[in-house]
Amino acid sequence: MTYKAMYKYELARAAGVSTDTFRRWLISDRDAFEAMGIAPQQHLLPPVAVRYICEKYVIEIP
Repeated sequence: MTYKAMYKYELARAAGVSTDTFRRWLISDRDAFEAMGIAPQQHLLPPVAVRYICEKYVIEIP
């Protein structure tokens, strides 16, 4: 599957959770995102981060 850049709110919607809950999920992965060069306040996530999140939290993107 090819992943594209997505906003955090789009991933939260795909996961079926609120944006607040989704942000809490991401806090636990802060080190992984920093290693990818992604800042905590970044709203648009690059494909590598989208792939990581989808695989970790089993989110299916249409």
